Amino acid sequence: MELQVKGHRAYCYTGGKAFDPAQPTVVFIHGVLHDHSVWILQTRYLAHHGWNVLAVDLPGHSRSGGEAPSSVEEAADFIIALLDAAGVAQAALVGHSWGSLIALEAASRLKERLTHLVLVGTAYPMKVSAALLETSLGQPMKAIEMINVFSRSTLAPPPSGLGPGTWVYGTSMALSRRVLASNPHVNVFHRGFKACDSYAGGEAAIAAVTCPVLFVLGAQDQMTPRKAAQSLIEAAKAAGKTVKIVELPVGHHQMLETPDETLFAIRDFLKT
Repeated sequence: MELQVKGHRAYCYTGGKAFDPAQPTVVFIHGVLHDHSVWILQTRYLAHHGWNVLAVDLPGHSRSGGEAPSSVEEAADFIIALLDAAGVAQAALVGHSWGSLIALEAASRLKERLTHLVLVGTAYPMKVSAALLETSLGQPMKAIEMINVFSRSTLAPPPSGLGPGTWVYGTSMALSRRVLASNPHVNVFHRGFKACDSYAGGEAAIAAVTCPVLFVLGAQDQMTPRKAAQSLIEAAKAAGKTVKIVELPVGHHQMLETPDETLFAIRDFLKT
């Protein structure tokens, strides 16, 4: 599905089903050097079980045009404009890593327009080491190798992932290279990492959120360790939010390494 958002083409994967305004909507937001394809299992299931699915390619990534966001706030502006372009009055947001910060910031502005907020592989602050920031700018292929090692807890997912025996490290390497190459004008790798590192609005955003919040965290996550999400969790609880936490025995790419468990966590949360 393609929409015109702020004068540019925005691509959204709908899980193989046509968009139906009568159904509830859930928007999936990817992280750095990813696109809509990382949500393939979760989106297809929900699309065939009563939900509109909009798994977006962020601007300047893969099949979406426009300028790649240089901050979490810019990306949140895009998500809100996307909902307006699609005519969606209320929605749930699901975001991974950088996408979790984008979802959080958008949720703080959407208020009652948001029904559920799911933060997968999140952290706040989401600081990126100076060495990795520099390498993502000057030697992006080397940095891609680095993050794909740090992000992994397994080499092959269960059968319901991309398929039995799929080499998740290799497929993620290929996806990262493809997303980077999709924008010859901007290094979306460095820009996305810089946006994560610079975001300072997490505590104010979680306090402004009005809907329930689900945290899906990886026990072996080296990119956004579980303890790095604790400040957001505590701030949400202190503000009286309904909070649920699901910890999975994997690394940073929960939706690929534990696709069923990630799906079930999201599915069950959306029922509340």
